[in-house]
Amino acid sequence: MFTVYLGDVPEDVQLAAVHLNGQEFTVPLSVSSFIITKVVHPNNTHGYKLKVPFEDPVVLQQFSKTDALHYILNINYTLTVLPEKDLYYHMESVVALVTDVSPPQFDAVCTESGISFKLDHRPFDYLWEITIDSDLLTSELADQHGYTMINDSDSLLLEVPLFSRGYEYKNVSLKGFFGTFEIIMRDRETSEVQGSTIKTCPFSPTELIMCSTDGRMTVVADLALAIPNGGNAARTNLRDKYCGPKETDGSRALFSFSLNSCGATVKLNSENVTYENEIFYSKKLPRPSQVVSDNAKERVTMQCTYPLAGLHRLFSVHRFESDAVGIGSLLHTTHPAADLQSPTIQPTSALTTTLATTTLAATRRATGSYKPALHPPSRYVKVTRFRYPANGRFRYLANAMNKGVRPALQTKLNAAHI
Repeated sequence: MFTVYLGDVPEDVQLAAVHLNGQEFTVPLSVSSFIITKVVHPNNTHGYKLKVPFEDPVVLQQFSKTDALHYILNINYTLTVLPEKDLYYHMESVVALVTDVSPPQFDAVCTESGISFKLDHRPFDYLWEITIDSDLLTSELADQHGYTMINDSDSLLLEVPLFSRGYEYKNVSLKGFFGTFEIIMRDRETSEVQGSTIKTCPFSPTELIMCSTDGRMTVVADLALAIPNGGNAARTNLRDKYCGPKETDGSRALFSFSLNSCGATVKLNSENVTYENEIFYSKKLPRPSQVVSDNAKERVTMQCTYPLAGLHRLFSVHRFESDAVGIGSLLHTTHPAADLQSPTIQPTSALTTTLATTTLAATRRATGSYKPALHPPSRYVKVTRFRYPANGRFRYLANAMNKGVRPALQTKLNAAHI
């Protein structure tokens, strides 16, 4: 707080007003944020004591690159000489220097369900903006992303649940993974990054689903009810029978695959796109003598949903690009055991998997119950029989066919007209 004293004022001189950094305040003051007190001395003189808090809006503040904060108060006293009421002015400039000023730093604690951040407020913390990525942290943003935020005059509390927007994940396995969350401090005027709080925590949930910005779905699923007694989670696969788990442990399995692979289906509406796949159990036994009970009760469906507004590349074969991670859901639904252990479905489009390439013959045998995740821009239709006019060109073509010459009989059509 500034405490400024103006003394040795003659008895016939009174303070009429004071200008603080250009703003005029008449005496007696009508504001409560700062005060002016008259001090009377035995020698028939008096003085005025002015108190202004550093955080008062009238105080100028400048932050230097040497981690120092300058509080500046320019004062212009307006004095009246009695009885003539002549005006007299006295000017002062006061600067308070606060060293070792740095951007805010949160205290962070790992919890079972996410990461908890706490910030104790300092008078000069308003010099920085708190952001998640490039988005300003506000109560509206917290509600939108599923955070819990409590902000009062003393502190800021932020609870960030696992799998909410802003996390980065590494080393995902059946044993667990590491989740990292970062809060960034930016200069209020330039938006330049001047500090951050980064917290990495280990997590080991029973199940998880992650939908990355580059179009990859990673799932750890508990298949205890989706495989029959005596079955092995290693014998599960996705809709494409060549897409098996990367890792299994008892009844759990880890799958990681591109959204545009493994027989995924695509659902579009006016706002979102959803990629969906399922986990199947193969009833083909590795040994003829092995016995597996036919009592599976569940099927497991995985979904990743992305807002269309944030997608830059949607059906590209080579690249998927989204502004934000997708929203994942792992659905356990009850179905008859016979339905659960039906033979796995062949891919419904010519997609390349990590283990095999789907051939044209395999595509013809595919079931038509799923829409493929990839729609090529054109299709080829084989023309097996047609009528041709009796002119020289088509006679030559007919003669060539009769003689064993096999000219190309595939016509390229625009998919939009099929």
